[in-house]
Amino acid sequence: MTESKSGIRISVKAFIQAMAIIFFLMLVAGLLTRLIPAGQYARTEVDGRQVIDAESFALTERPEYPVWRWFTAPFEVFTAEGGMTIIGVILFIVLVGIAFAVMDRSGILHYVIYKIVQKFGAKKYILLVVLTFFFMALGGFFGILEEAVPLVPIIIALAYTLGWDSLTGLGISILATNVGFSTAVFNFFTIGTAHRLAGLPLFSGWQLRIVLFVLVFILLATFLVRYAKKVDRRPEASPVYEEDRKERGKFGSFHLDAETTADPRMKRAAIFLGIFFALILVAVMTLSWIPSLNDLAMPLSGLLFVIGGVGAALIAGVGQGAWKATWDGFVGIAPAIPLLMMAASVKHIIASGGILDTLLHWASTAFAGADPFTSSLIIYGLTLVLELFVTSGSAKALLVIPILMPLADLVEVNRQIAVSAYCFGDGFSNLVYPTNALLLITLSLTVVPYHKWLKWVLRLWPWVILATIAFLAVAVAINYGPF
Repeated sequence: MTESKSGIRISVKAFIQAMAIIFFLMLVAGLLTRLIPAGQYARTEVDGRQVIDAESFALTERPEYPVWRWFTAPFEVFTAEGGMTIIGVILFIVLVGIAFAVMDRSGILHYVIYKIVQKFGAKKYILLVVLTFFFMALGGFFGILEEAVPLVPIIIALAYTLGWDSLTGLGISILATNVGFSTAVFNFFTIGTAHRLAGLPLFSGWQLRIVLFVLVFILLATFLVRYAKKVDRRPEASPVYEEDRKERGKFGSFHLDAETTADPRMKRAAIFLGIFFALILVAVMTLSWIPSLNDLAMPLSGLLFVIGGVGAALIAGVGQGAWKATWDGFVGIAPAIPLLMMAASVKHIIASGGILDTLLHWASTAFAGADPFTSSLIIYGLTLVLELFVTSGSAKALLVIPILMPLADLVEVNRQIAVSAYCFGDGFSNLVYPTNALLLITLSLTVVPYHKWLKWVLRLWPWVILATIAFLAVAVAINYGPF
């Protein structure tokens, strides 16, 4: 039997599709440097950051920018302005990918789920709420999303055992993780990357995002509990009743490896991991208050992820398998590196060709007259459209944020609000669009057809969208900042 690989796996199809789209955007960016007149705004220093003088735009002479540099741009981004941020994002993603691959091999997260079930199993609706919060916290506080996919079959088996269906299992696990990921309290992959690119203090404004996290958690938990009770009372009311009837026999009763769950090393490993997760949260919250130390947050958190994940796995007895899991984790996440480089190069090409400020001038003219709230909704909608084509949160941030933030300044939208609108558009659509590889991989592990999943999840989405729109309205009203 072939040994399964640990950690995140980016499929060849998804990689080729993403690379083709971003390469096309690079070519479009290059062609635009030939078609659009060059222009420039004057920039001034305000509180240590560059701000555009909105009245200073003027056309300039087109810079010399040869075609061959369109294709070297993914490498040039490392030495361009903001290059250290791109290097930091790539290193962090690699470190986290390795850490979770080793944890996946050791079975620690499986053990944590087992302990939660053991504690709340007799009160199944309390168990549903607790597990939903657990998965939401993985996404919202630690940026876990793809890593939760291996846990989906376990939660579906649990849902069957408790009299629910596979949709309930998906809701508790991957849907909850995605919803948490989208509220992005301390999510390095979306709001963390966006903050670094926007020049905002890392994870600033987290207090208001926690309020949104709690509100969306209540919405999701209420939705899942009501649905699970309906299926519990009348199983045939489930949209996937026929599909599940054939599948339940394969799963049988919920169980985890008895030898693993009884191993005292697993408890020590889980405690060790919990300590490091707590340290990560304390570190990012503390450093978010100290602007001069903001740059340390991402590398420090990556280091803590690796020490905590690998250390816990070694305590759990993963042994020699740790080296293979480390390699699997690196290989699994490696395709993201060229995608991130190429995504960052789109802005680099536009800026090198002298047309970035011209595009910003045209866009700000189109936005003219829109109030900050309306402008934030336009950013939300624009990101929702982009999500159809570029599904990677970090790649999309490197592609979009460097262009969106100066535009936000020009149309007088607070940068913190613009980043929040971007994160909502990036995250909440992950499990809706059929172009998202994560959704397709997850559904392939179940018997749930895409059309039934879409119909089911769209019952929740209007409420989530209303909550995020309300968040943006409040943010505009209070001038959610710091800037």
